[in-house]
Amino acid sequence: MTRPELLVEELGLRPYEPVWAAMRAYTHRRGPEDPDRLWLLQHLPVYTLGLNGRTEHILDPGAIPVVRSDRGGQVTYHGPGQVVAYLLLDLRRSGGTGGPRGVRALVEALERAVVALLARHGVAAAPRREAPGVYVDGAKVASLGLRVRRGCCYHGLALNVAMDLEPFRRIHPCGHRGLPVTQLRDLGVPLGVEEAGRELAACLAAELGRRPRFPGPSSTLLPSGPPRIEEARP
Repeated sequence: MTRPELLVEELGLRPYEPVWAAMRAYTHRRGPEDPDRLWLLQHLPVYTLGLNGRTEHILDPGAIPVVRSDRGGQVTYHGPGQVVAYLLLDLRRSGGTGGPRGVRALVEALERAVVALLARHGVAAAPRREAPGVYVDGAKVASLGLRVRRGCCYHGLALNVAMDLEPFRRIHPCGHRGLPVTQLRDLGVPLGVEEAGRELAACLAAELGRRPRFPGPSSTLLPSGPPRIEEARP
């Protein structure tokens, strides 16, 4: 049986809030025939705080903006040099295609994809049940946070590739005081951000039982230049 497609779109460097609005809008209006998508991008510097995130975990944001998001989880940092992978997946049909059934299974699939990517380069990594994400020798290399609406998910994961890690010292990453953070470059993985994104897309598609397809930039919901975003209705 042919695996269903996962549309993988590379969006480049983007501010956080327009992309978040686009995810919500697509999830709100999508129908049963709309494709599942994986958006790969980098964000301009931003701290995001999850739905139940506590502001005391933000120590000294300085000039970096703080956005209260609708994803799960606590506080994290996004910035250039980090691959952000946003998964726009219809969970109602995922189980029927060999993909994960339910949110917990999806989180575990995302974690396994990062573990598989690192294993390709000889790095042993593992998730932690009590603190979703992926760790190498106790240091966090990837963070996760999802939102499910109308049987569909959005948001996803962030993988540190080759970035300035200093902003993580101004927060309690993911709500854990003193949690060390690492990245592919410091682990000896010789990948740039775009290369890491494509390898991650391949690993994610395999975990989801999908076949990745990389269309041209004209197919993206976020065209180049100032994005035109359709806001989701309440």
